[in-house]
Parts: sequence; structure tokens; C-alpha cells
Amino acid sequence: MQLHVSPSMRSLTISSNNGFIDLMKIKVAARHISYRTLFHTILILAFLLPFVFILTAIVTLEGVNKCSSFDCLGRRLGPRLLGRVDDSGRLVKDFYKILNQVNAEEIPDGIKLPDSFNQLVSKMKNNQYDAKTFALMLRAMMEKLEREIRESKFSELMNKHFAASSIPKGLYCLSLRLTDEYSSNAHARRQLPSPELLPVLSNNSYYHFVLSTDNILAASVVVNSAVQSSLRPEKIVFHIITDKKTYAGMHAWFALNPVSPAIVEVKGVHQFDWLTLENVPVLEAVENHHGIRNYYHGNHLAGANLSNTTPRTFASKLQARSPKYISLLNHLRIYLPELFPNLDKVVFLDDDIVIQRDLSPLWEIDLWGKVNGAVETCKGEDEWVMSKHFRNYFNFSHPLIAKHLDPDECAWAYGMNIFDLRTWRKTNIRETYHYWLKENLKSNLTMWKLGTLPPALIAFKGHIHPIDPSWHMLGLGYQSKTNIEKAKRAAVIHYNGQSKPWLQIGFEHLRPFWTKYVNYSNDFVRNCHILEL
Repeated sequence: MQLHVSPSMRSLTISSNNGFIDLMKIKVAARHISYRTLFHTILILAFLLPFVFILTAIVTLEGVNKCSSFDCLGRRLGPRLLGRVDDSGRLVKDFYKILNQVNAEEIPDGIKLPDSFNQLVSKMKNNQYDAKTFALMLRAMMEKLEREIRESKFSELMNKHFAASSIPKGLYCLSLRLTDEYSSNAHARRQLPSPELLPVLSNNSYYHFVLSTDNILAASVVVNSAVQSSLRPEKIVFHIITDKKTYAGMHAWFALNPVSPAIVEVKGVHQFDWLTLENVPVLEAVENHHGIRNYYHGNHLAGANLSNTTPRTFASKLQARSPKYISLLNHLRIYLPELFPNLDKVVFLDDDIVIQRDLSPLWEIDLWGKVNGAVETCKGEDEWVMSKHFRNYFNFSHPLIAKHLDPDECAWAYGMNIFDLRTWRKTNIRETYHYWLKENLKSNLTMWKLGTLPPALIAFKGHIHPIDPSWHMLGLGYQSKTNIEKAKRAAVIHYNGQSKPWLQIGFEHLRPFWTKYVNYSNDFVRNCHILEL
């Protein structure tokens, strides 16, 4: 028997070949669906069925057979193929719930924590942790990491404090070599200034700067920057006051390295007969009081609750314990009227400043009967330096502070100040300063936390004349984010803070403002290996 399909697919003929001619024709009705289309559809289904089988098997093996087959298959094939509903949001909510539950529980004592994420994954796999155990382990690891980071930060701050308080080897060498030079070289001992210039030291037509420091290199930078930036350097007089141990070296430096045409005088505190600890009882107490010595030179971590202390607060406390705050040199500015009885106006400078512009206009500022021309530090956006009020310096929980001071009163900056000494002599500023120092000593240093500025804020209260902030830019020793363009435009830049430019911890991109005034070709500088950083 033979089967024959017509080309048009509309008739089917069946015939036998047994010797008889047997013919049968069957008419096929007109089709509504193309057989070719049906053929292709069967091929596609034949191709997909194995995959459907495999996916179904996987779902079964994974234990997700509690849901309908189409639902499980939908979760595997995706939302667009079989109408899958994404349940990741539900999983996240479940995980949040577990985390909140674990957060309220105590971490078991003696729990052994993995050292890395890979170890955690391996431990989960081997021990088949449930979600709660995993969350608890993760929390314990995070808390451990936070503690280690915190301890590392406090250690960094301690190391930075010690670095800032110590004397670099090069500066120590410079002082020793110059002291030796003073004893062996007559030129290093020559009178400063020369005898014929002595009258200038009390001549009010000159611009008188006062610098109190035991850092010879820093003093040279202040003087060099002032002279090089001045329009009339021949009218500049520098009065440098140092301690007894540094006097010979400081004198030798400026005797061997004159800054002509400017005039430099070097004096030691021992050369002022009246300026002794015996005659200044407050300073004697600061030097000899046992509690004070422990506060500034003792164990800075003892009694400190680091768990409730932020790194910034700790850094502030460390700065407050800088030994310089019990140095007589740091308190000298309160005695300016007595130190220079014949002068009317002086500009007092810290040794960590650089002068970039002629400062003679400062002497022309009318202070309107005030004593201290200073830049206010309460009107800037910088939270470290230029947004300071009295509340940032004083303990207003102390009844005496709360009674006499306003926490919202604006603070101002030490470091570059123009003082009207004639007006000052008519006030009781020094007596007020002594009174509050004594009260703070009686209160075991609980009234304020930072050095000499807080008592000065009280002593000069009502005697401050604000000057333009461009005269004095602060904060180059606090933060690396100093605006370089503003620093270039400022008359004076101040490296107040721990990161002094002569220290390794100084900010590298801010150091060139200072190093440009260091004479690296000087034999003493080279021999002490004070190299440009």
C-alpha cells in the first residue's frame, strides 16, 4: 500500500499494489492553521521541554515544592517569563528584623570570632549557622573592628601629641652648636643691636614687634618673613625674648645672621630683674604645684574614659596638656606694658607664624580706646578654628564661670595682636588675669581646658577691637584642608595646632609657606641636617 499526499496538501490517495488497482482519494478540508506553523511549534516545544524538566527537578531537589509548580518555576525563570513576584524586599525586611533582634541581645562571653570575612563564610558553611547566629557573629566582628579602630586613633593622637611636644633632633643640634659658637666666637657675642642703635629700641616712630620663643629656627623664619614682606624694613625693630638656656644660641644666630636694615634685640627672661617666679606667684604655682605638674607631664590616659570620649575631644584635651602652657615664655605677653615701658604700640607674634604682607598699617589702626586689636574667631564656617565662642573654652557648669561669662560671646585669636600699651597701662588687665589663674588653680583646672587663651579672654573682656580677618589666618597646624588661595592672600598665616611646619607631622602642602624663609645654605642648618622637607 502506498500513501500519496498531493502537493497542495488538500487530498490524500491510498493505493495497493497487490495486482489490483485500488484507489481511494480523501479530500481534506481547508485548514485554518498552517501545518508549517504547527510543525515549528512542535519543534520549539520539543526544545523547551527538557529545560522545563530540568528546572522542575531543581525546584524539587531544593525543597521548594510547597508552592505551585508555576510559582516555583516563575521564581526561577524570572518575573517577565512566568509572572514571577520578586521577594527580595521581603528577604531584606526579614534580615532587618533579625539584625534588630540581635542588636538587643548580649554577645556571649568568650565567643571566638573569625579574623576575616572569608573565615566567617567558611565557618558558616562548616557549622551550618542559621541567620540569627550569622547576624550575631557579624555584629560581634563589627564591634571588635570598631574598638580596634578607636584604639588605633587614640594611639595615633598620643603619638602625635608626643611628637608635637618634643624637640626635633635638628633643632636641638642647632641650639647646641650655636651655644657653643657663642662661647668661642666673639662675633657671635657682639652687642645686639649695636650701641649707636640702642635709642631706636624705645623710639615710637618705628614698628616694634615682640616675639617670645625658645625655637631659634622658628624665630628666624618670623623675622625673615617680616623683613622680606615689609615696604620699609629699615623701620622694623624686633624684640626677641627667650629663656636662659636658649639665650646664648638665639643671640649667636642673629649676631652671625643680621637682617639688615631691620634691627633685632635679643633678651633673656633672666635679664629682667623683676620677672622672676618669686615675684610672680601665679607662675611659681604653675611651675611647682604638684597637681599642675601631673596634669601637664603625667599619664594622659590615666582616668580618661575613652569609651565616652570622641577622638576630637581627646585631641583637644591632649593639646591642653602641652607643656608649653606652663612655660613663662607663654605668659609673657600679659606683662608687655612692664617689659616695654617706653613704647606705645607693639605687635606681639607667636613663633609659628609667617608674615606675607607689610604690617605697618596695623600701627595706623584706630583701636577706639581698646587695648587689643585681634581677629575674632566666631564668624567663620570652619568648626576647628573660626567658629569659636566662649562655650568652646570654658566649663559653664562651674558656678563662677556661669555667673561672670556669656557662653555666646565671641572668642578672638592670640598669635598676632596689636596692643595699645598706653591704654593698657590704665586698666587692671594683668590683675584680672592673675585672679582667674588663681581661681582655676583652686578649682583643680576645671574652669577651662586650653592654656593661656581662656584667662586672656576674660582679662581682655571689653578691651578688644576686632580687626579684619585677612590680617591673621589661623588653623594651618590643625587641618590639611586649609584654603591655599586664602592662605596666599593673608597678611599673616598661623600654624597654630600640633602640626608645626618644622615637625614631621606638619602638613606637606602647607610647609612651603614656611620653608621658603629658611636659609638652608647656612652652615649651622646644613651641619645639623635640617633639610628641606
